Amino acid sequence: MIPFLDLKSINEHYRNELITACTDVIDSGWYINGQQLSAFEKEFSEYCGSKYCIGVANGLDALTLTLRAWKELGKVKEGDEVIVPANTYIATVLAITENNLTPILVEPDKATYNLCPKKTEQAITTKTRVILPVHLYGKLADMPAIIDIAERHQLLVLEDAAQAHGAGLNGRKAGNWGDAAGFSFYPGKNLGALGDAGAITTDDEDLIKILRALGNYGSHIKYHNVYQGVNSRLDEIQAAMLRVKLRYLDDEIVARRKIAHAYLTGIKNPLIHLPEINSESALSDKSHVWHLFVIRNTQREALQSHLLENDIQTLIHYPIPIHEQQAYRHWSKPSFPITESIHKEVISLPISPVTKSNDIEEIIKTCDLFNKEANA
Repeated sequence: MIPFLDLKSINEHYRNELITACTDVIDSGWYINGQQLSAFEKEFSEYCGSKYCIGVANGLDALTLTLRAWKELGKVKEGDEVIVPANTYIATVLAITENNLTPILVEPDKATYNLCPKKTEQAITTKTRVILPVHLYGKLADMPAIIDIAERHQLLVLEDAAQAHGAGLNGRKAGNWGDAAGFSFYPGKNLGALGDAGAITTDDEDLIKILRALGNYGSHIKYHNVYQGVNSRLDEIQAAMLRVKLRYLDDEIVARRKIAHAYLTGIKNPLIHLPEINSESALSDKSHVWHLFVIRNTQREALQSHLLENDIQTLIHYPIPIHEQQAYRHWSKPSFPITESIHKEVISLPISPVTKSNDIEEIIKTCDLFNKEANA
């Protein structure tokens, strides 16, 4: 079986360094808010190009706490609107509704799957306060256009960079475009911890001060609680392991781009809709780090079964759009035809730094054989 994602093999590459890092933390006797976290925050902020970074428990908390901090700063208030792509993962919207803010779902650009700047500007009202672009599948959203819109309308920008560690444009990386950015280090991410972990990057010193308190029970000083905070901290062991893996991230992004290039040039089946990017650009396009390689097919279930019958594991990101989820059943019945078609057709092929070249060839061959026998 060709696995969709083999985390054991990925982490085997730096097993000895991870064990050493973990041992150092154990031997230090300091497991929360210590030197490893401080070092990782410094290294990751430098990597992204931001002034500040704060580690939190997970990617959802990164978004939720940032919006909460802006409320504490008086930049947003309950009921204000946050523009967000309709085809994102539900966590992006959970962060908005958790803060009693109003998500305004906007159709994506069907070519990139990312927030459409034109539709974004059309969705702005007098209650809009935040634009929340998602760098979906590892592709940087059209940040120059989004930043231009935000500046003209005096709006905040919060990047959901959970899938885009290292993606950039014009020398500026994800996490350094908006007023703040939320990252996830879930184990399957391009930069993945060995458990849940997340971070927020920003250049705003006032924001970072409030975030440090909010994630620590609302306290800057122990037992002195300024806010009704939560417990959301990136622990020392995960920070230590992320420091190890951060050193390999750029090389692994190169490996992902090579696999994407192989798929883009190799898959010829006209029934399979490939990502709309020039195949040669896949090797040099800094704006895409290929967290996922997502294709579309109108017979998705049949394609997935065909691949599985040939021992190729795939995943679907994501089968049900947010506006059709039970969690938001109280919403009116909005229609998002582009989003709905995307969610009905997408399927993700294996792509990781340890995906073998012969497996890639087998995946390409099997994709090209889909439906040929049935139509023979």
